[in-house]
Parts: sequence; C-alpha cells; structure tokens
Amino acid sequence: MSLASASLDRAGRPDRGLNADALNADARREAHGLFALLSPGLFLVFAVIIVPVGWLFWLSLFDEAGQLSAANYARFFEQASYIKTFVTTFKVAFFVTGACVLFGYPLAYMLSQLPRRAASICLIFVILPFWTSVLVRTYAWLVILQRKGLVNTWLMDLGVIGQPLPLANNFAGVVIGMTHIMLPFLVLPLYASMKAIDVDCLRAGMNLGASPAATFRQIFFPLSLPGLASGLVIVFVLCLGFFVTPALMGGGKVIMWAMRMEQTT
Repeated sequence: MSLASASLDRAGRPDRGLNADALNADARREAHGLFALLSPGLFLVFAVIIVPVGWLFWLSLFDEAGQLSAANYARFFEQASYIKTFVTTFKVAFFVTGACVLFGYPLAYMLSQLPRRAASICLIFVILPFWTSVLVRTYAWLVILQRKGLVNTWLMDLGVIGQPLPLANNFAGVVIGMTHIMLPFLVLPLYASMKAIDVDCLRAGMNLGASPAATFRQIFFPLSLPGLASGLVIVFVLCLGFFVTPALMGGGKVIMWAMRMEQTT
C-alpha cells in the first residue's frame, strides 16, 4: 500500500488520525533537536552560574562556627551603609537603564529605517567603543566633564553658564559615564528586533487609514518590545555589578555594590 493511499480513509478523505500522528512525531523530533542544541549552553549556565551562586547562598546560611543561622542577613539589614549601598546601586541601574532607553530607542529606530549598507556603517560606530577598554573611556569622560573640562569650558565661553557645572565626581557623572558604556547593549538587540518587523504590517496599517503616529504606536512599538525587553535586562543586570566607572566618576561619593565588596574584602 502506498503512502498516499494509506493516508486516506474508506470514504477517500484524508486520515486525520494519521496526519496528527505524523505531526506529533515531527514536533517531538524538533523538540529533541532543540534540546540537543540548547544542552551545551544550559550545562554551561548551570555549571558557571547556578552552582556557584547556589553554593554562595548555602554558605551564607551558616555563621562563623558552622551553625545554621540567619545572622549574616540580620547583620546586613542592621548596617545602614549596606542598605544605602543597596539603594544606590539600584538607583544608578534604574537611571542608566532609563537613559539608555531614552537615547537608544530613537537611535535603533533610525538605524532600522536606513538602507542595509548605511545601517551597517552606522553599526560600526555603535560597536566602536568596544574596541577601547572601559577604563580608558571612563578617564575620557572624566576629562570631558570635570570643572575645567571641555563641556564646562565651551559652555562658559559661549556665555551659557557663569560657573562650571558639577558634572563629575557625583551621581550625574556616574550616570553619564555608564550610559555611554551601556548604550550599545540596548541598541544592538533592539535594532535586531526592529529589523525583523515585517514592513507589510506597517503598510497594511497605513492602507487602513492609520496615521504614521498611530502605526508606530499600535504596530511598530509592540512588535519591538521583545528586543527592548532583552536590552533592558542586559543593561540593568550589567549596571548592578559595575565597578570601574562609578569608582572613578563618582569620586568616592557614589558607592555601589561592587565597590562595597572591594572595601570589605
């Protein structure tokens, strides 16, 4: 019996049961293939991240005598400096992430609307800072933003300000320096998400009478949310563990978790 005749029932109609079984078998094979592809990455994440973090959490549940205790966590919440550092870290991460969205979303949108060749050239400038170390870039911002730096000098020469602005060695300096470093981590996944949006969806919305603003708000922006969410998570998590930029740009006034850990070890 041929495969074509086997897929028909007695009335000559397609055998839905056979088709469903074949589809289920294909789905199982695809799931097994995806699991095989993900297995090395999952094992690496488990071995390098989950196990060490879990081990540290387990150790934190014991005191110096090796007894099960919550004394370490009690001591943490009793120290006002630790609470302040905790709040400062999340505050800096929140402001830097917001600044990256403010500047990164329009930039990614502009890149997604350019021709492929022009977009590729512009992307080179987006990733160009990665060719320089974080330390060098931070020192560059320190020179630019200090009281006698380029920004204050130009503004005073133009008569915009009468005295130098406090742009370095404070919270604002930390946010500016970290935003410059973190911006590509938001732009790249956001650009990839925007570039994958089907242009026909936008054209269909405009053909149905939607204005460009409505098309962007109701079609383009929702479709770009996966890339935006990925960029937000990457930027926010990286900001929580930053050390070099807040240490230099904060002037010892903005203490984040990585700096506190360095001071207490």
